[in-house]
Amino acid sequence: MASYLGAVIVLSVSSLWLVDDLMARSDANAVAQGQLEQLSSHFRVAVQQSTGIGTRLPFLDGRTVTIAGASLQERMAVAVANAGGVLVSSQVDLDGPEAKDGFIGLTASVEIGQPEAQSLLYDLEAGMPLLIVDKLSMQSPEQFGEPETGRMRMTVSLTGQWRGPQ
Repeated sequence: MASYLGAVIVLSVSSLWLVDDLMARSDANAVAQGQLEQLSSHFRVAVQQSTGIGTRLPFLDGRTVTIAGASLQERMAVAVANAGGVLVSSQVDLDGPEAKDGFIGLTASVEIGQPEAQSLLYDLEAGMPLLIVDKLSMQSPEQFGEPETGRMRMTVSLTGQWRGPQ
């Protein structure tokens, strides 16, 4: 009987010790989770402030492919304006060869200064939604008869992906 009572006491003490250890680990886990959420929040804010792109997804926005195409066109217009260029024309291609995979194309003609062209291309490829420059053609101002403006003519073809209706 004494050995039985001793075994019960040992098992009870061991169980209490294990429960206490589990509670301490649970508390440490909760503290670590809180710190992780705080760091994640600070990271999102830092990304938003440094890039101005927020925490958007890399896909084109829109409930339909037509709205996603308009979103791509708007993205291009904003990028050109931010770079100090002029969007001369743009055309959305909803029926391109990669359309079945959700890719939408855009071809745009832009007049822009040479230094600003680099920032425009960087904005398009590094910003959100994720866009890929497929083709790029540039003409110097002398080629199209306007050397005094200092602006080049640039034709750029972009592709972005639409996820489809959500």
